[in-house]
Amino acid sequence: MYKFLTDELLDRLGQFKKTDKLISIMTGAGISAASGIPTFRSGDGFWVVGSKNYTPQEIATLEMFRKNPIAVWEWYIYRKTLIMNAKPNEGHYALVRLEKTFANRFYIITQNIDGLHQKAGNSAEKILSIHGSLDLVRCAELCSSELFPFPNIQLNRNENIFENEIQLLKCPNCGEFARPNILWFDEFYNELFYKLDTTLRVIDESGLLIIAGTSGSTNLPATIARNAIKKGIPMIDINIEENYFSKMLENYENGFSIRGESSLVLNEISNFFET
Repeated sequence: MYKFLTDELLDRLGQFKKTDKLISIMTGAGISAASGIPTFRSGDGFWVVGSKNYTPQEIATLEMFRKNPIAVWEWYIYRKTLIMNAKPNEGHYALVRLEKTFANRFYIITQNIDGLHQKAGNSAEKILSIHGSLDLVRCAELCSSELFPFPNIQLNRNENIFENEIQLLKCPNCGEFARPNILWFDEFYNELFYKLDTTLRVIDESGLLIIAGTSGSTNLPATIARNAIKKGIPMIDINIEENYFSKMLENYENGFSIRGESSLVLNEISNFFET
């Protein structure tokens, strides 16, 4: 009946179903791959400013924003243009069904900034966007912590914005530059914008952690997995290839690694809990 779920894992899922603990789903770029969204860690992420190529790790930084805010904005506007028409896939909809099954016992912890979980139908209050969202911007000078909608500008690759559009990149309160509400490579997680404390609390109260489509290359996801192991929380890693999490689970008695597409595996897990 199930292609990816072993009898041992089904038994563990059945045990969890009888508890009153939270189910937490930690998602990464892999769950959005079927929606055609590039990861930007490959060659697609390179961006030309003047005569120089920049990697995402170079351009997605506060340091670069201070030097050249227009270039950083143009890169993010291009990214936003690419994802605006992307549609949720079967994996996203499987998580909508899981939320309906578990209601207040359900949380998504996502590294993705594409907004597809909410577009699919998951509740905003159940989505912890630990790397921010391309739907929102904030004042770069922090005149307030208010969040505003992303500016309505579209760009193709390496196009430039027009002079009359620059005003759309400014904070409506103080007139200084706004910035995407995104965690940059040279910044730290916090509660105010990235729900750090809330995320760690949710993991402490979880009885099952499912990791879907992320390799564990950033600090907080790795911390989440380590905390779950310390508490003995059953953990499932779903990925098409071996990764940091699967290696972490090799000698963990409550750990399960599944090699497969996130959408297919999440659909099976959702079907199991609905029966």
